[in-house]
Amino acid sequence: MDDTPGISEIGKTPAGHRSTLFIVFLVVFIDLLGFGIVLPLLPLYAVDFLTPLFPGEENRPFRGMILGLLMSSFSAMQFLFAPLWGRVSDRVGRRPLLLLGLAGSVVFYTLFGIASEIGEAGRQTLGLALLFVARLGAGVAGATISTAQAVIADVTTSEGRSRGMAMIGAAFGIGFTFGPLLGFASLFVPMAGAPGFAAAAFSLIALLLAIRLLPETLRPGAELRPRRWIDWSGLQAALRTPSVGILIFIFFLATFAFGGLESTLALGNKLLLNPRGDLHSELTVEAAKTSTERKNFLVFAYVGFVLVLANMGYRRLVKRKIEVLFLRIGSIFMGLGLAGAVGILLIRNPEETSAAVFILALLAMTLAVIGFACITPSIQALVSRRTDPAKQGEILGINQSGAALARILGPFVGLSLFDLSQNHIWPYVFGVGLVVVVFLLTLRVQQD
Repeated sequence: MDDTPGISEIGKTPAGHRSTLFIVFLVVFIDLLGFGIVLPLLPLYAVDFLTPLFPGEENRPFRGMILGLLMSSFSAMQFLFAPLWGRVSDRVGRRPLLLLGLAGSVVFYTLFGIASEIGEAGRQTLGLALLFVARLGAGVAGATISTAQAVIADVTTSEGRSRGMAMIGAAFGIGFTFGPLLGFASLFVPMAGAPGFAAAAFSLIALLLAIRLLPETLRPGAELRPRRWIDWSGLQAALRTPSVGILIFIFFLATFAFGGLESTLALGNKLLLNPRGDLHSELTVEAAKTSTERKNFLVFAYVGFVLVLANMGYRRLVKRKIEVLFLRIGSIFMGLGLAGAVGILLIRNPEETSAAVFILALLAMTLAVIGFACITPSIQALVSRRTDPAKQGEILGINQSGAALARILGPFVGLSLFDLSQNHIWPYVFGVGLVVVVFLLTLRVQQD
């Protein structure tokens, strides 16, 4: 029996269907590739760009604020542009928007590499400005992920949609695996812009493949409506629809909690990998390229690898119409993982990290990642199934904008809470609270 649902609905051949899904996979992979490169590299930016510009202990809060802005700029652009791209794709088609996003990724990842080279050469002010432009532009280009989700909705039936959305989750994980690995490799290459140039090369390959292989998947006769930059009435309508609004809110809270974990992971790694090191000491370029920093990149790559395995497992385990069950299981796993992080920070030895404590930390992180990997495709599949086919791009864009807003707020709140106490537990306590609310809300969601 054919397990590629939705082919007959749009008249695709199986081969065409597979190539479409492959291109969608590449688009999402590249989106997270850049995010995965930048996140572990932020401590190095503090060394190469900000410390020379704003030296001294008194400027530390200002440097942290700039790092936070750099980290959230990508998601800020996704928040603003995801609904727009979704609405435009409902009008002009999926293919033009995805090609535009890939072309933008080529340009802005190249600029990211150039900015890194300029900063390394001692022109930190210009380099920092170009880094911001590169991240803002990459966020605009990456906002087409809602269009990628709409393609999945176009070529799958409601029964097979959760498996299709899980494929997007797997692409997230692979991108988040290779991004840190590119950053790790860059520590061995005498070229500061190597990660950005590598990401640009992947984007170019994906663009060429998309030009050759990606068909248009928008169904003929879809309703055409006037375009607006952000359709507030559409947002209000989505949130007021009980079966959809609660799902968007759950996804927002879960992503908020996970964003706090992502943003503080590098700092937590430093506490465990180098417990005697001063977390806030002024670093040098040489000190930044120690084995501790390399291990930090590998931990981030491990997070991505777990996301890949979790989403592959989800696709194999999910059966017809049990997404709500996976929502509840995912929230439980996330809560246990974040609570485990609190416990580990409370019991850790500030002088030395034992192998057992580090293994427990990896286990806690694994639970949190698996939990989020269960929540994400389940939400996307349920939202898509409960949405008018003519509005798939718009509603999925609203859902993605909510997630992008959470990825703006999550790092800001997480990093702000990290130093409230000497044991650094408050970001994870806050995350546990959010996940408890998520679980309670899932009890109000009924399976289709």
